[in-house]
Parts: sequence; C-alpha cells; structure tokens
Amino acid sequence: MHITEYEYFTLVYFQLGLNDVLIGEVWLSSGQSNMEMPLKGFIPGGPVDNSAQEIANANYPAIRIFTVKRNLALEVVDTLNGQWMVCSPESAGDFSATAYFFARKLFKELNVPIGIINSNFGGTPVESWISQEKILSLGEFKKELEAIKSLDRGEIQAFLSKFPTVSVPTDNQGWNNLDLRDEAFLQPAFDDSSWGKVNLPGLFEELFNDTKIDGAFWFREKVFIEDISSDCTFIIDGGIDDMDITYFNGQKIGSTNCWDCPRNYVIPKSMLVKGLNTISIRVIDTGGPGGFKGKMLLKNMSGKEIQINGEWRFNHIADILNNKFYLYHLNPDALKTRPSGFAYASIDSSTPGILFNDMIHPLIPYKIKGAIWYQGENNVGRAEQYEKLFPSMIEDWRARWNSDFSFYYVQIAPFNYGNELSPALRDAQRKSLKTRNTGMVVTLDIGNPTNIHPSNKQDVAARLAGLALANDYGKNIVASGPLYKNYRISGSKIILEFDYTGSGLMSKDSKLSGFEIAGADKNYVPATAKIVGDKVQVFSLSIAKPKYARYAWRDYCIATLFNKEGLPASSFTTEK
Repeated sequence: MHITEYEYFTLVYFQLGLNDVLIGEVWLSSGQSNMEMPLKGFIPGGPVDNSAQEIANANYPAIRIFTVKRNLALEVVDTLNGQWMVCSPESAGDFSATAYFFARKLFKELNVPIGIINSNFGGTPVESWISQEKILSLGEFKKELEAIKSLDRGEIQAFLSKFPTVSVPTDNQGWNNLDLRDEAFLQPAFDDSSWGKVNLPGLFEELFNDTKIDGAFWFREKVFIEDISSDCTFIIDGGIDDMDITYFNGQKIGSTNCWDCPRNYVIPKSMLVKGLNTISIRVIDTGGPGGFKGKMLLKNMSGKEIQINGEWRFNHIADILNNKFYLYHLNPDALKTRPSGFAYASIDSSTPGILFNDMIHPLIPYKIKGAIWYQGENNVGRAEQYEKLFPSMIEDWRARWNSDFSFYYVQIAPFNYGNELSPALRDAQRKSLKTRNTGMVVTLDIGNPTNIHPSNKQDVAARLAGLALANDYGKNIVASGPLYKNYRISGSKIILEFDYTGSGLMSKDSKLSGFEIAGADKNYVPATAKIVGDKVQVFSLSIAKPKYARYAWRDYCIATLFNKEGLPASSFTTEK
C-alpha cells in the first residue's frame, strides 16, 4: 500500500539541530504499571518473556519512542520533560514493553515509521488521568478537590520547614543509594517501645485509618527460633507495596522495588540466633494503597514454618510531598503541631487530575492517530465508579484534542487479589465499549495468579495492534474475542449470544468451564456449558428455573471460551 494513503504526522528527533525527520503514525500509550512495565521487566520479580533477546533485536530506526517523565502538578502545565529517541537495543530496554511491541507490530504490517509517546505511571487510579473540571462535572471527588484548593499553603509550608528533606529518587541508582538517616532502626538493640503497634498484614490506609498515607515506614518484630541448624526463608507471598529493605538481626537479607511481587529472602543459618531474633523492615510507599499482602512467615529447609503475621511495632518516619521525603523522625516533637487538613496536602500520583495536569495536558494538541491504555488494577473495588469515570476520561481527552481518535485498552488480567472484586472491574471495562471508536483486549488466557504484572506482553500488544490494524488501517482480520451480547431462557437452560465470534466459537481442552447460573436468589452454582452453533447453552441440574448466568467471575480464572481465531471471550454477567 502506498504511503500517501495514510494520514501522516511529523516526528522530529533533535540532535545538535533539526535533523533525522520522519513521516509516519503517532500513537499515545498510557495507563499504570502494566503499560509502564519496561522491556527489561521489573527487576527482579517482574520479567517480560524473552526480554534479553527482545532487547538485543530492538533495532528499528524507523520506530521513534518518547517517554514523558514523571511529574506532579496541581494546576495544568504546558511543558514536559522528554525527547524523541531512535528505537535501539540501547533505548528499548527502559521503554514500555507493550508500547514497543505495539509499535513493532504496526511497523512490520504497515512498513511506515511509527512514533509512540509513552505517558504512564504505575499504581495509579483512572481519576488521576482525568481533568479536574471533568471530574467535578461528574460529581466525583468534590470534597477532596475542594479541600486541596482551599488548603492554607503557608501554614503547611511552615510546618514542613521544621523537617530535613531528601529528594525522591528518579532512577534505580538513586533508590539504591537513598539515605533517610534511619540506620539506627535496623539494629537489634534499638529500643522501639515508644513506637506504635499494628497488626500485619494489611494496607496502610486500613491499618492507620487514613485515606491517604504514603512515605517511609519502619516495622520491627522479634521472633523466637528454636532450630538454627539450616537456612531459613523470609516469605511474604502477596508482596509489599511499593518497596522494601529487610534486615534480620541487623543484617540485610533482601530488597525489592516492585509492588505486589512476592518477597522470598534467604536467611543464612549463620545469622540465626537460638531464641529471640529481630526482623526490621523499611517500607516505602510512593503513592496509592501500600502495605503488606498475603501470608507472612519464616520457613526452614525441613519445611517447618513460623508465622510472623500479627502485632508489629511501627514508625511512620517520613511523608512524601512535592517530590521530597520530609524526615519526621529527626524532629518528632513538631508532629504535635500538624495543621488540620494536612492529609490533603499530601498530593501524589493518585490525586484526582494530577497526572492529567502534567503528563497529558502538555501533549495537547500534538497530533495522534490514537491511544492505547492499560490500567484498572488500582480501581478494583470501585467498579461502579469506574464505569462512569473511564468512558468520561476517553471523552475528556478527545474533546481537548478536538479529535475522535481511536482508543484501545487492555482489560485487567486475572490475578489473586483475594477479594473477588476484580470481575466487576473487568465487566465495567467491557461495558465501556459502548464508547464510540473503542476496542478492548481480553487477557483471561495470559494472566498470572501470583504476579499482577503478567510477563507475556507480546500477545497483549499484538491484540492491541490487531484492533488498530482492523479498524484504522483496513486489514481484514478478526481483532476481538467473543463479547457477551444477549441471553434468553429456554426451560432450564440459558442460551448465551455473542458478538465477535469470528469463524466460530471453540473451547480449549475440549471442555468449557467457568460458567455459573443462578435463580432469582442470585446464588450461583457451577454450570455445564456447551457450544451449540454460534451460541453457548448453560444449565445445572440443581437450578430448575435459571435467571442469571456469568462467566469467569473470579479474581483468577482460566479462559476456556475462544473464537477460532484464538482470541478469548471476556468475562461477563447477565445481571443488569
């Protein structure tokens, strides 16, 4: 196909002047950590499939990548930090894996230059990416936004001036070298009797009864060990949000900068003491919900477990404000004069509108062909609100760009959140397809029960690219898996109809599972499901008069319904 058949925009790469100009397609990628996840992966607990080889082969001079650097602003700004870079093994490793694979797929299919603007921020809710004007028009977060605007900034600044500060690092080297002047807290002999008490595991917002609490925290506990004949492993299987450094009897046993990645740190037997041992953990939560998740235990080589959940001593030693740590532990008496409403001064990446202000608004009106989006994990538990906010964000962006550009997004992958609330969020995303010029990638077949960041970003990107190729570039391909359309009741059976069945429905492993039905009482039971033509029949001998059906309605589930093009069906419920 000849290049003049496309709508092209100018990509400019600055290098000692204006040169190396390409004409091609520009797409915006945005969202939270699964879109942010770099091609090299989240080290050490979040790999990307075959990343070393993918990075080595990422030599595409006709692909240009641009990463919007993180910033927080209460008011909209017009400038941003970043520059266009040539896609190469040297630049691709730190770039979004999904965005890179998307651009590569488009380039190979279209044979025209592709530009990707990457603007994302891990651990963020959708409301961070919507303009504050739009949020207020929806009647959401009014109290918080009004409180932020009405704060006495002078009083806040006077209070904060009483504490020494340390800048929040901007790269891994900075985090590795971070000095909060808190070395005393890791020592076994430190007296923590004046600290508070808290029961772990749990999220900080719940543990401390605070809707907004971030910064640096220390946790200490003594554990009695009888058998010191072998190494032990320190385990927190649900992870620590966001990052930790963990010490055992004053010696470092591990550190991780990856939220929701399990912690498994080996404790050499040489560190063990027969009797009481001290565990000290420094946790840093940079924004959004933070804390401890899952089982907490020590396990020796023979498999004996010592539970370490329960009451721990803690100290909140620093807040994060304005990209700085304010070190409370160096002047604890000043905390008694904390101003009222101070919680709202702690703006972070979850503050409504904050990322729109500084990571989206400066891009407008740069011409884009469309946007790809991967976000939703941080709104699990608020599906009804998300169903309102997410389509509104799309319309908000389009109105400000004055463009009805295509918008393709990824439905969050299955993961053991532990609350069974994520299916409703996935369904809110499915329902958002009513927004014009949108498409959704389903990832029910490529999730990971123990890692919220699935490693297979190649298939995610290929499916996003498939939507673009089919809808924006006229390729004759089936780009979506089956999507629930309607149902009818026939005796004791429910007959389910779907859109995007492609060349036909199929099941993996020759059997459908994950379907449930219920009567008027909404007590769901597993159902037998069969493909009949282009429909699915579901029934159960225990439900004579079914009224509702649903599919894959679990935090973690395995896809069984596909179209013959190999794309999975979305989870759904027939309940209104």
